[in-house]
Amino acid sequence: MTAANPIGILDRLNASILLAVTPEYSLIRRASQASTNKTPARPGDFAMKPEFVTVKGKKLRFARAGTDNGPTVLLLSPLPQSIICYDQIWPALTERFRVVALDLPGFGGSEGGYEVMTFDAQSAVLDAFVQTLDLRDLHIVGPDVGMPVALHYAIHREHRATSLIVGDGPCVLPTANGSIIDKAVKSPFWRLIFRVAGAGAFVEGGNRLAYVNYVPSNAEVADYVASYRGRIGPIMEWFHRYPENLATIDPHLAGLDLPVQLFWGDLDQFLLLDTARRVEARLPRSRLTVFEKCGHYSYQDRQDDFSQMVIDWVERGFTQL
Repeated sequence: MTAANPIGILDRLNASILLAVTPEYSLIRRASQASTNKTPARPGDFAMKPEFVTVKGKKLRFARAGTDNGPTVLLLSPLPQSIICYDQIWPALTERFRVVALDLPGFGGSEGGYEVMTFDAQSAVLDAFVQTLDLRDLHIVGPDVGMPVALHYAIHREHRATSLIVGDGPCVLPTANGSIIDKAVKSPFWRLIFRVAGAGAFVEGGNRLAYVNYVPSNAEVADYVASYRGRIGPIMEWFHRYPENLATIDPHLAGLDLPVQLFWGDLDQFLLLDTARRVEARLPRSRLTVFEKCGHYSYQDRQDDFSQMVIDWVERGFTQL
């Protein structure tokens, strides 16, 4: 039986109102309508089988699978999604690697509120999670909110990372934001509007502004809505503290001695492509892959290309930088 649409009429209306004052939306809508690469979610149950572990007093949701002796790939959740966003690429990665996916504290299915809405608090929990599961020689994949957490972890912790695969997220000052991000970062009024609109509108607006090709299933969207129901207030605090959080990363980029695979969707309207160009110039051992005709959720919007990028990087690419 097909899951019911978790986005209600009021959620769709609120999302439409928010997008009506988002000038970038018309570009994404036209690109989506013109796409000849529409990719629906795989039918049936999720390939991922989430479980839970308590770390630093937080019940964290994660999933793991794959080979016992291959390289370890650690996937960090984006916003407003969860680790379920990786379900489409899970089989391709777990066929080759030991793969772990983590809902960061306060995001997805993991516990956490206002107290974890800093890059420092997030990377501290990530560090403890890595030690709890005794993960080593990690290739950390961090899109969106996962990008600054991965960078902060590599910069400020006694990390176990071999490389980073990060993109579509805040990382450098000044940051080139789309207007929807600027509203959340700079305006108390708009943060209030986002809180009042709620999780359903938050997810629906994100989907409409981020997808060009991929079509998520109702079951997938239901997980995202459930993940953020009643939690938009703390999420807005993350945006409120955005500039001070970025100040913990920006001054250290040039000294990061790790190979970094950057990725970005060319049509990303949350964090604009100019951000990718500038962070690439700052990181001494980095290369940038730009996915064409691709929105903010590049790991789904160009899922085959994305999974192949990760495979090529982990198997040999990181050794070339």
